[in-house]
Amino acid sequence: MSRLAEVRTLLGAPEIERIIARLAHQIMEPDDAQDGLFIIGLRRGGVALAQRIASKIEGIAGRHPAIGFLNINLYRDDEISRELPDSSIPAEVDEKTVVIVDDVLFTGRTVRAALDAVIDLGRPSRIRLCVLIDRGLRELPVQADYVGRFIPSGRSERIVVKLGMEESAEDRVSIHAGPP
Repeated sequence: MSRLAEVRTLLGAPEIERIIARLAHQIMEPDDAQDGLFIIGLRRGGVALAQRIASKIEGIAGRHPAIGFLNINLYRDDEISRELPDSSIPAEVDEKTVVIVDDVLFTGRTVRAALDAVIDLGRPSRIRLCVLIDRGLRELPVQADYVGRFIPSGRSERIVVKLGMEESAEDRVSIHAGPP
């Protein structure tokens, strides 16, 4: 007899919107952050989050930061082979503050691949990492500069983030426990 996976909602739309606003403010906090800021969302999970953070930053600073999207599949060292849209990097990263954005930080392997991909694009003055959820259980020594929420979880659990490109009542973060 198989058990059904237990699903529990951890964050709803209002909480997620507050977290995105806080992340945008934290990214803009350093004095030099407004000069040459480049937000790069990682394909799949980081795209909507990057767009929403960039919109919040525009509201704070009065101008929209450069934004791009990165498919890091070619840089992965594990066997993830999902078809994702190509990268879209519309500006140079040289001498910019690049903020890599993803929905969930887990083992660190996605971030390692993203760092390799960004370095192949040029030489940013600095690279920062922004994640909505840090679930711990790292395999590589990676730490985010900006974290929306730390949610400890087990290896058998999955954190599922649902975000739209704009604020939505459908936004939520849930944890799925049980058999894979």
